[in-house]
Amino acid sequence: MKNRKKRVSSGIAGLDRMLNGLFIGDNVVWYDDAGNLAADFSMKFIRQSQKQNRSIIYVSFDRSPRNLIEKLGPLAENQDLIILDCFTNGKGDKSEIFNKFYEKDGAQWPYKIIKVTRPESSQAVSETILGLHKTLAHDVRFVFESLTGMADLWGGEDHISKFYSHTCPQLYELDTIAYWMIEKDAHSGKLKAHINQIAQVVVDLSMKQGKKRIKVLKAENRSPATLGKIFDYTDAGGDVLIEGEKPRAIQADIGSAVKHYRKLQGMSQKELSGLIGVTSSNISQIESNLIFPSIPALYKLAEHLSVDVGSFFQEKNTLEKIVYRAVDGVKINLATNDKKNLEIFQLTPFDMNGKADLFRVTLFPGKKLSSHFFPFKGEEAGHLLSGKIDMVYKDQVYSLEPGDTVYLNTFSPSMWHNRGEDAAILLWIKIK
Repeated sequence: MKNRKKRVSSGIAGLDRMLNGLFIGDNVVWYDDAGNLAADFSMKFIRQSQKQNRSIIYVSFDRSPRNLIEKLGPLAENQDLIILDCFTNGKGDKSEIFNKFYEKDGAQWPYKIIKVTRPESSQAVSETILGLHKTLAHDVRFVFESLTGMADLWGGEDHISKFYSHTCPQLYELDTIAYWMIEKDAHSGKLKAHINQIAQVVVDLSMKQGKKRIKVLKAENRSPATLGKIFDYTDAGGDVLIEGEKPRAIQADIGSAVKHYRKLQGMSQKELSGLIGVTSSNISQIESNLIFPSIPALYKLAEHLSVDVGSFFQEKNTLEKIVYRAVDGVKINLATNDKKNLEIFQLTPFDMNGKADLFRVTLFPGKKLSSHFFPFKGEEAGHLLSGKIDMVYKDQVYSLEPGDTVYLNTFSPSMWHNRGEDAAILLWIKIK
């Protein structure tokens, strides 16, 4: 889908469902009631990112490198993980006991660690983060541990607010995903309100009567049914299970799942085969369950379709949903320039296993698009609900009035122009 941020897995299937997806660009704030609950989620996020061969920058203000390496275990030895040590010269007070860690020849380390020389300066930390990001490819992932630790070092919430306000929008535009940890009761309501306003996703973690609880406070550009609701969760056998989930029986219909997620990404069988290193015929046979992918191929499929491997084996929901409320609509993220010209809402769920997707497309008064608002992949149809709009198709101009319908099955329009003084609203269908 044009300009929509790519959907990825958090590494926890239940959390993905709670959020209606985790997307490139998300700044995810974790309010931790107990001080150690967010670690379960960040570890899964790091492991999932490493499966996808994505770079992870772990910014640590509260732990020494040795302590953090022990916490991360084998994850620390993965060359995609970079630790930014803001502790040794920060809260570690440049102590000899912490600096001894660096006496060993860094070239012999199985892990990557960078000591920030001036962590007491929020500007220096920001410059180090953005400078490092420039050296890395793809969508980089971040874990910030923690905003509370930054406040302790920088001497107050004003510095935190300024750093966070500056860094979050930059990370969004750079197509990253960032996890931000914060101790819930250690900060003022004013700071938390400011943080919540900027973040794309806000999650509250708490402990009550020995039970771990999770609540999604915000999920921007998506409307999950779980928003504001409290769920118990457990760490069972190394996996985080949200209340109501049970380990699922393996489902043999891998082919349908591959086809479903491929179409969600707007890929053809040929495009996917090129990424996996097989033929288009192989993908067709997999999707028809005539052959089954090997374990390495299955992981490659998951990586390039931006899902967890377990997504191929999930049970189908037997409950038929026939009504989708207005609040279920998802506003699609658009490029900065396009935001000035139009607005697109997907009216049917992003992950609905149907034969068509339904959208409401609004072209603002007097605005012009030099291309179609979706990458053309097949049959599409649109019905003009209100306004007046010109469409250029094969060098011919078609003037549309309310009630007119457009059907496309070969080419896409080369231009759209709202020639009226009111917004033009299209009901648009993409046929899968």
